[in-house]
Amino acid sequence: MSSERVAVELAKGVNGLDKIILRNTRGSSAEVYLYGGHVTSWKNDHGEELLFVSSKTLFKPPKPIRGGIPLCFPQFSNLGPLESHGFARNKVWSIDTDPPAFPTNSSSKAHIDLILKPSEEDMKIWPHSYEFRLRVALGPGGDLMLTSRIRNTNSDGKPFTFTFAYHTYFSVSDISEVRVEGLETLDYLDNLKNRERFTEQGDAITFEGEVDKIYLGTPTKIAILDHEKKRTFVLRKDGLPDAVVWNPWDKKAKAMSDFGDDEYKHMLCVEAAAIEKPITLKPGEEWRGRLELSAVPSSYCSGQLDPQRVLQGS
Repeated sequence: MSSERVAVELAKGVNGLDKIILRNTRGSSAEVYLYGGHVTSWKNDHGEELLFVSSKTLFKPPKPIRGGIPLCFPQFSNLGPLESHGFARNKVWSIDTDPPAFPTNSSSKAHIDLILKPSEEDMKIWPHSYEFRLRVALGPGGDLMLTSRIRNTNSDGKPFTFTFAYHTYFSVSDISEVRVEGLETLDYLDNLKNRERFTEQGDAITFEGEVDKIYLGTPTKIAILDHEKKRTFVLRKDGLPDAVVWNPWDKKAKAMSDFGDDEYKHMLCVEAAAIEKPITLKPGEEWRGRLELSAVPSSYCSGQLDPQRVLQGS
């Protein structure tokens, strides 16, 4: 059909940076910048933006883009000798013209395969040879799927170890009206208290101040309920046992040059991650971490999300 939307389009983004636009036939879309292998937009079939990107971010390398889905590799936060969150998010990725076979997501025409390999400069910072392959796919129903494959290609026989996160910034109507379900009763490391270990209390996570926690041994499914928009985000993850929940709140927001003073009210990071137990790969070994995001209308049952529909549902 001549009227059919182009599923994959190469385009110029902010400041002339290269990006890929993915579209499905129902009108959903996603945008991925080659700078950082960074998803910066995910819209539903009504054209509503589901990810948060700060109005203050400059889209100027080498500074990472603030918002969307930064890739934290090979280090999460400051848990190691590298710059915070590693270097993958401020490198220019290449389109992978010969990706390995993917058993999943094959029904989606709207996908792009990217690859990152180390430069000589990178090897000075992190002396390991690797291939990081990323597939970003937009499903027929508008779900966003990210699959990362990281392979050790060292020729010296040495293993390497890394931590990882999909640092997803969700767009929410009002942070005080949001709750996260699926992390109840779990242990977490509180980054605001020197990563001391605690156990989550209560039915769901709500927000009244700064939060920066790494939840451990998390389920494959987590839900974010936005009461005002009557929308629920569902995260499904594989190979990513941890989940980071972060909102900077007012003081930290004001201290960040690439973040609006009041923007903390309209975003929430819930990140699928592998942090507590770093991943070690021997030469030739490959790790895979997969994240699937969907946005569904919230169904209410005495003010609560109907758990049958989301957390135990399909």
